[in-house]
Amino acid sequence: MKFGHSICVLNVGGTRYAFTREVIKDFPLRRVSRLHACATEKEVLELCDDYDQDRNEFFFDRHAQAFLFIMLYVRSGKLRFVPGICELSFYTEMLYWGLESAHLDFCCQKRLDDRMSEIGLDTDCLSESDFRLSSGEDSQTGDETAEPKTVLSGRAKWLERMRQAIEDPNSSLPAQILATVSVIFVITSMVMLCLSTLPDWDTAKRNMVEEHRVVEAVCISWFTAECLLRFLVARNKWEFLRRPLNIIDVVAISPYYITMVLAGAGLPGGGLGVAGVALRVLRMMRVFWLMKLARHFLGLQTLGLTLRRCYREMVMLLVFVAVAMAIYSALAQLLEHGLDLGVRNPDYASIPAAAWWVIISMTTGLRPGVPAEAPAMVFSTPTKLVSEAGPALEYLGANRVPDLQRLFQISDGTPVHLKRGVPDRLLYRTTMALTMGGALYCLVALYIAANPSKK
Repeated sequence: MKFGHSICVLNVGGTRYAFTREVIKDFPLRRVSRLHACATEKEVLELCDDYDQDRNEFFFDRHAQAFLFIMLYVRSGKLRFVPGICELSFYTEMLYWGLESAHLDFCCQKRLDDRMSEIGLDTDCLSESDFRLSSGEDSQTGDETAEPKTVLSGRAKWLERMRQAIEDPNSSLPAQILATVSVIFVITSMVMLCLSTLPDWDTAKRNMVEEHRVVEAVCISWFTAECLLRFLVARNKWEFLRRPLNIIDVVAISPYYITMVLAGAGLPGGGLGVAGVALRVLRMMRVFWLMKLARHFLGLQTLGLTLRRCYREMVMLLVFVAVAMAIYSALAQLLEHGLDLGVRNPDYASIPAAAWWVIISMTTGLRPGVPAEAPAMVFSTPTKLVSEAGPALEYLGANRVPDLQRLFQISDGTPVHLKRGVPDRLLYRTTMALTMGGALYCLVALYIAANPSKK
């Protein structure tokens, strides 16, 4: 900047911000940082609405509150929507100052995508070039933006649609079909994992070895393709790799390929000792694939949102139970085994052993052991009273827990719409069918155990 004072003042909607020239030069907002390269007042007016040379003040006729939240992003690195302002209006403000949708937090990105889908637009339909104030700037930067526009209309637009279809199962019919197939593969993989622990599984596997290999290979291939596709369409690759569910996907898939490589090299996984045990442990992590159903099942979404909103109350309750457990287990061990009262109960030989009695007493009430000494019997009374105090405290603090209507709202009061789609209905019906089938299986097993066949 070849003119003005050392202090620059930005006047955005009546709110003034003062910065030095050095700060303006490296400012994170592209429109503001370009002011430093302006040599004449004419170039300045191509970036702002008005300029006062005497006070070195730049005027921008933009939304003051939206710019305040954008300034919070400059300071903290987190960009979220302004409460009470339309998502599209705030997005246009972002584009004006040189920000993109990728700068938003993940939750706000999803809100913007949903809003764009409602009106039939994509984030690629708008760009910073829509907010240039004169043809001079267009001619100045036209060569720089010609290539990105071609990219946005092609590859980026396709990636955005693919990302929305994968992340939002209710966005379109192909997205629902994709989510339904994913749910089917998750359920199939879980059924195969559970059946593999049955005693008769090895015999059945030897009889139908080819069928089992085909089913496992198809499931692993689907999960691998889904994981790779979600990685390719992710906006932030590093953030994708840091998510726990994605880490679980990679860890649960890798044992299959490691086993295939070892088998091809003539080293069966079962004969690797500790390495073989580690592979079996990693393979068992497939059970965490059930967490993937949270994207399709309304009940799991409700559970996750409830835990996130009420985690302080839950931590307080767990601390209360842990403190009571430590106190009562130490006293129970002392009264039942530590004192020389003639009879020592072996079930309370240590504090951890007594802690098990306290845990059962404070939860289900079905104690695996009963105190044998009179002092311990008297002492068990307050233990039971403490176990009853938990629900009482929960009832007394019910007004501190948000109701269901407030639960499905984010901090600014905007409701979170959880839609019931085809995957959710499929999962609900499948869960009910498996539950009923499991109950019938247990009844049949109990009947067979009660009436053994006579040889």
